Amino acid sequence: MNVTIENIPSCTIVYMRQIGPYGIANSQLMDTFKRWAASTPIFNTMSVILGIAQDNPAFVKPEHCRYDACLVVPEDYCVQSDEVSLGSISGGSYAVFMIPHTAEAVQKAWGEIFTELKNRRLSLDETRPILERYSMELVSNHYCEICVPLH
Repeated sequence: MNVTIENIPSCTIVYMRQIGPYGIANSQLMDTFKRWAASTPIFNTMSVILGIAQDNPAFVKPEHCRYDACLVVPEDYCVQSDEVSLGSISGGSYAVFMIPHTAEAVQKAWGEIFTELKNRRLSLDETRPILERYSMELVSNHYCEICVPLH
């Protein structure tokens, strides 16, 4: 797998949240969120969208799992819509896995990243969420990234 270590800075986000079992509802939320983002003046070719599974379904009942579709925004951004909430992402060291931007590749990567971390002797920081990162630059070249927080 293509893996790099990156220091991702803390950032401000706007997000929509879905609560319930992970799966098709996450994809539907992301589609709704992308339509909202595309209708705003802050969305452009330099934008970064994040998908964040906030809970580990091994420890949280599926009906309580939270998934956020996010857009990185300027620090001083003022939310002018009831459709989204304002939040932040804690920065730090991340293992960044670049993968093809397909549902199959993302699903396959989720099944392999933890073994890859172990093989590389990298330690997951469970206090921060794993980020699916979709920069418009990479998406236009049919790639995306899974960013795994490290100790």
